[in-house]
Amino acid sequence: MLPQFVLIALATLVSEDLTCVAAGLLIAQGRIGFVEGTAACVTGIFLGDLALFAAGRFIGRPALRWRFLARVLPEERIERGTRWINDRGLSVIFLSRFLPGLRLPTYFTAGLLRTRAVAFALYFLLASVIWTPLLVGGTVLSRNIAGFGIVVPIAFVLVRLTPNAWKRVSRWEFWPIAAAYLPLVPYFLWLCVRHRSFTLFSAANPGIYSGGLVGESKSEILSKLPAAAEFELIPGALPFEDKLACARRFAFPMVLKPDRGERGEGVAIVRTEAELVAYLRGVRHDIIVQRYVSGEEFGIFYCRFPGQARGRVLSITQKRFPVLVGDGLSRLGELVRRDARAACIAGTYARYSKRPMEDVPASGERVQLVEIGSHCKGAIFLNGAHLLTPALEDEIDRIAQAHEGFYFGRFDLRAPTLEDLRAGRGLQVIELNGVSAEATHIYDPSVSLWEAYRVMFRHWRLAFAIGRRNVELGAKAMTIRELARLVWKRSR
Repeated sequence: MLPQFVLIALATLVSEDLTCVAAGLLIAQGRIGFVEGTAACVTGIFLGDLALFAAGRFIGRPALRWRFLARVLPEERIERGTRWINDRGLSVIFLSRFLPGLRLPTYFTAGLLRTRAVAFALYFLLASVIWTPLLVGGTVLSRNIAGFGIVVPIAFVLVRLTPNAWKRVSRWEFWPIAAAYLPLVPYFLWLCVRHRSFTLFSAANPGIYSGGLVGESKSEILSKLPAAAEFELIPGALPFEDKLACARRFAFPMVLKPDRGERGEGVAIVRTEAELVAYLRGVRHDIIVQRYVSGEEFGIFYCRFPGQARGRVLSITQKRFPVLVGDGLSRLGELVRRDARAACIAGTYARYSKRPMEDVPASGERVQLVEIGSHCKGAIFLNGAHLLTPALEDEIDRIAQAHEGFYFGRFDLRAPTLEDLRAGRGLQVIELNGVSAEATHIYDPSVSLWEAYRVMFRHWRLAFAIGRRNVELGAKAMTIRELARLVWKRSR
């Protein structure tokens, strides 16, 4: 298998497209696996991209000092080009990957100019990871060269002619989770090697099951927080009537969600008896019924090293719930498609909006598309770093230290107003997520991809470092078998 992998990777240096086609045909014939064949192509293409970049950096840049080129390309023109490609690096790389003939000059020029090497290496990797499976997979599906000649061009044209598809590609906040997180894998593996452990991060929060990676109980966590919004656990084994009686202790509206869940799945704000009955009839697992907290919603990421007297707030996210205004003529679905941002995830709003997309809102009527503060369900996340005050950090630290064994994670909470948040007053914790949580301000449209990865790299670096310190103090990290069993169980 290794010789085939190396051969395919090297062949991409001669012709990327032909090698991807050949790999697809080998996969269709059952001679290699799809993952192995695609990974070999991605590896070779990525190394070829880096070679072009390096050629521009180490061969092209010194040539700029030649007298003739210095007259043709004066320093100020080079600086303008550098600023332009640094600002638009991701879009430029993706465009060159999908348009034949642009890759060599674009990647060489990126190396030639004073660009950020690490950032552009990530752009190369992302572009190849997205493009290569399309090319290889198209060949596998078509099963032959003639079919490939039909399937791939059609797919290529569809991608090019769909404006929203390009918006989703150019705005990284809309990328699929797998695509966004793939570049983290090499860094994560490097941290594992450096710390000599694949599971050390699971000890970052000894007071939370698995450190908060997966499978933790939300009710158990909330029960240890002094500022938690009022809630009650409803066991899945209870008869329906008993579940209904437990939930009825709370006034409408109320929040219902799985006790063990993630990314907003299964969360609902229930406003009527009919909605409550429908929700409870459809669940067989433990759930939480929680008092609905009005006000502004935020995500606050907190970190404290074991032994430190005080922790610190690393990130604040303001959550906004998108609103569209009716004109009395257009259906809600049409309003969504006309909105520059909402159109990028129109399918998400169609799934999660309580208002049918066929409804026609009255003129001037404001329609809130979603009411759950989850980015994958359509909420808008904005960087709230300017909201941090000493009073807020003191209150978050007080709440965090009340939970024994918690050092690293994100509070999802509500405050009556922005002024109350800054004063650390009236905070109600809706949820606390451990090591798997994100500093969600990175989804602000103004945050660059490079800055987002810098934050995510720091996240995992801190998770490993805090886990190591806890292990040194006597905590135990999960074994690889335990972690694998837990992830497998969760994915089923």
